[in-house]
Amino acid sequence: MQVRWIPEQSGFANAYIFGTILIDAGVPPMAIKPFKDQISTIILTHCHFDHTARVKEIAHMCRAKVAIHKNDAGGLVDDLQSLSMHFGARSPGIVPDIVLSEGDLIGELMILHTPGHTPGSICLWSERDRVLFSGDTVFSDGCFGRYDFPGGSRIELARSLDRLALLAVEGLYPGHGEPVEQGGARHIMAAQELIKSGYG
Repeated sequence: MQVRWIPEQSGFANAYIFGTILIDAGVPPMAIKPFKDQISTIILTHCHFDHTARVKEIAHMCRAKVAIHKNDAGGLVDDLQSLSMHFGARSPGIVPDIVLSEGDLIGELMILHTPGHTPGSICLWSERDRVLFSGDTVFSDGCFGRYDFPGGSRIELARSLDRLALLAVEGLYPGHGEPVEQGGARHIMAAQELIKSGYG
């Protein structure tokens, strides 16, 4: 299935459309408007404001349900957990329609709980297409997300990278930076080695 990349703008995260699913909602609603009739579910990879800033408006525009992992659901109403004050803003102030757990399926995407950046960080895995939407867990430059925000954990992040390194990932679609359509597993393994080296 084709992945549509909507690049990050002004420090807010990338968004992606995969079938009827929008992954992350920090981009302006006008960037999503051409696809509003296609989107039925918005999955947030974690609760940080750069990924969730426009979720309320986009969900209303698309008449879409909002999904987030249970450990990060509070960040949609908590300014400290969402880091919204770093952006001079307030958290989105909504309650999710769907609270996710490890192994849940939304369409063709399986929810992989990958804590470390936040307690409820997730990656979304399509085994059929060998595509991973990685949020801020791992990036396509062989680096990994920060773990020094509230609820972050270097130990948990290292475990999450170990888990992702076992997947046969081709397309890697991260929360920041450019995605790659081939060889995504190499970038994950590079991040795995980097965190083991003591970097960060």
